[in-house]
Amino acid sequence: MPTTPIFAAMEKTMDLLVADFTEHLSVAIEIADKFKLDAVPEFNNVLICGLGGSGIGGTILSQLLADHCSVPVQSSKDYTIPAFVDGKTLVIACSYSGNTEETLEAIDHAIEQGANIACISSGGKLSDMAVQNNWPLITVPGGLPPRAAFGLTIVQLLKLAEAYGMTSPKWKSQVEKAIAYLNSNEQSIRATARQLAESIQSKLPIVYTSNWLEGVATRWNQQISENSKGLSWHNVYPEMNHNELVGWASGTHDLSVIYLTSSFDHPRVSKRMELTETVIRKKTPHIHHYSAKGDSKIEQALHLIHLGDWMTVYLAEYKGADSIEIEVIDWLKDSLAKF
Repeated sequence: MPTTPIFAAMEKTMDLLVADFTEHLSVAIEIADKFKLDAVPEFNNVLICGLGGSGIGGTILSQLLADHCSVPVQSSKDYTIPAFVDGKTLVIACSYSGNTEETLEAIDHAIEQGANIACISSGGKLSDMAVQNNWPLITVPGGLPPRAAFGLTIVQLLKLAEAYGMTSPKWKSQVEKAIAYLNSNEQSIRATARQLAESIQSKLPIVYTSNWLEGVATRWNQQISENSKGLSWHNVYPEMNHNELVGWASGTHDLSVIYLTSSFDHPRVSKRMELTETVIRKKTPHIHHYSAKGDSKIEQALHLIHLGDWMTVYLAEYKGADSIEIEVIDWLKDSLAKF
């Protein structure tokens, strides 16, 4: 698979990249279909290493697998890895550029601790390591900002989960159903996203959701930061009810709450959200509800991610921000390279 851009991505603005989401998913399925795993090693646990736009897929995958995978799956976003990693651990490294320094150091530790390693990348040092060590490697097209490559990488994570026996092949049909839904409802999704962006442009957004959707809520935070150049935070139910609920004593009208809900939410979680909202409404009237669409968790997660991505593009527009530039991250990387 070539490492050169196939989407002429660097010439595109973020709105065009978000519009390409379903195309990315479709291309990713074609890539995944070609991947074959020679042998499946015995493993007792899984660690997915990655950061930022390359790392959020690991968080989301771990939550998608939690209700049916028989081994624990954990995501890691650091230079180091847990002490439990050993010869019975599958470590999946996901770095879109292939040069994420934290992920590369984590993989060095994984080698030292004897782990089985598989990789997802568009090239760079990680791909070189995979080739040199004969690790399973799925190569995706390069040239996108990592956060815009989510559609490419999440599909490869699902493919690896299937190949290693963590999930069934039905993920593919679920992604295809999500593609069909998003394509058919693109205009209404964009209209909803724009309306939300307009409503919260002068507010501090708080994203609340259920535990299994925490990765999706994190994605919303990340996109608000990178695309919209703003701050936000998220929390999950029921945990939020054991601490943050009390903090709403200092809530103000400057806060805007976004509820991301799902048909897979536990009934008691839904009731907790309903009751908690009565407390929040005493402090701010700015509360928004969005229900995930789709018959599976994969479909619902992809719907909410696409809605959030569009919302952050429009929020950047309302704030007069450039949704694609990340100069401060580039400055930090350049500064770190001197040490």
